[in-house]
Amino acid sequence: MKIVSTSQAPAAIGPYSQGIIVNNLFYSSGQIPLTAEGEMISGEIEAQTHQVFKNLKAVLEEAGASLESVVKATVFLQDMNHFSSFNEVYGQYFSTHKPARSCVEVARLPKDALVEIEVIALVK
Repeated sequence: MKIVSTSQAPAAIGPYSQGIIVNNLFYSSGQIPLTAEGEMISGEIEAQTHQVFKNLKAVLEEAGASLESVVKATVFLQDMNHFSSFNEVYGQYFSTHKPARSCVEVARLPKDALVEIEVIALVK
């Protein structure tokens, strides 16, 4: 196993890694809309989702992967009423390449985020 860590995404706020590589697969921890400096992005689901993707791109790059090599995404939404707006932003990042995905509503997310996403990706 190889631990993945980058200063281009927020540091872990608990006893976990930003991600782990096992063989040729990268497993990310869930990314919420924190900046790399640890500041929470306020605002609507769209702004928060863009920040989550910025974080995902940073940890994927550090792992030697990319959004194009993601095979599975798991999405946690604080409110399923945000699904349409979230999906519009999600589609900007996964337009031609569409990985498998699960999306669930949860009671609460860390720092009261509206969205959290974790991915599994092939490492180049």
